[in-house]
Amino acid sequence: MKYRTGSHTKYNIQYHFVWATKYRYQVLTGDVGFRVRELVRQTCEQLEVEILKGVVSKDHVHLLVSAPPTVSASNIMKRVKGRSSTKFFQEYPLLKKRYWDQHFWARGYFYVTAGELTEVMIQEYLEHHFQRKEKDNFDLE
Repeated sequence: MKYRTGSHTKYNIQYHFVWATKYRYQVLTGDVGFRVRELVRQTCEQLEVEILKGVVSKDHVHLLVSAPPTVSASNIMKRVKGRSSTKFFQEYPLLKKRYWDQHFWARGYFYVTAGELTEVMIQEYLEHHFQRKEKDNFDLE
């Protein structure tokens, strides 16, 4: 298990994101697809978010990242989608005709936390920990 460290923290926070182009238009091919990859990398680097794996499909993007505890999942998506959308309309004027309302990405996105520990593993640890020092531990349920 690989942990990242901050000044006073040790953490492993992973998110799996999926987001799509508006109307699911298949425009993430060729230069636009490479530019998405480049913009996502730059934005994640600015946020100190480490990309573990990512795939750019024709109409959506999958991204698995490791994020510091100071950056929320919603902030990551806000920055990635907002910055890339602005850059696309500046660099590819033909996209303005297809996306006349200036929204390149679909409104929402999917994300789920991903990690090494499962809920069952955590419950087993807490049960074992509770049994070891019964007089010093308090059940929070």
